[in-house]
Amino acid sequence: MKHIALLRGINVGGHHKIKMADLKAMFEAMGMAEVVTYIQSGNVIFEAHDAKDLKIAIEQKIETTFGFFVPVIIRTVGELQVIYDANPFGDFNVETEGTKVLVTFLSDAPQQDNIDSLLPFKVASEILHFIHQEAYFYCPDGYGITKLTNALLEKNSTCKPPPAIGKQCASY
Repeated sequence: MKHIALLRGINVGGHHKIKMADLKAMFEAMGMAEVVTYIQSGNVIFEAHDAKDLKIAIEQKIETTFGFFVPVIIRTVGELQVIYDANPFGDFNVETEGTKVLVTFLSDAPQQDNIDSLLPFKVASEILHFIHQEAYFYCPDGYGITKLTNALLEKNSTCKPPPAIGKQCASY
């Protein structure tokens, strides 16, 4: 089954540097097939037949290989399609709206108190919508000036247990 691993906080500001060639080699050494990395983002597409404990295995291997812990979020290609189809903002033109509609992948679905801590950072024109483990965000003035950054969403949105897949958590 094809997966994508989203590594958090690598190659940002000179911290936790990992060369994509080294990351690719690590995934291949773990038995993953068709491994492809995307620029210096820490995003890795790969084929894995045994998906059991994949997140934990990758996190542990990164720590032993590179000497630091990196949180990893895993989604399958099928899950990505569901996430794309669940976009609460409907059709939009990627060329004109591509920097205004964003999805943040969370490790868990947020609880209400976590969401409430984010609301003071949202301006009236912005819309924040949670579905399962994703935060969909519309910022009509552009992502470059919003205060609701990925880092803030990730820091203040995690919780357990997540609701059933596809269940709407909240819309603001």
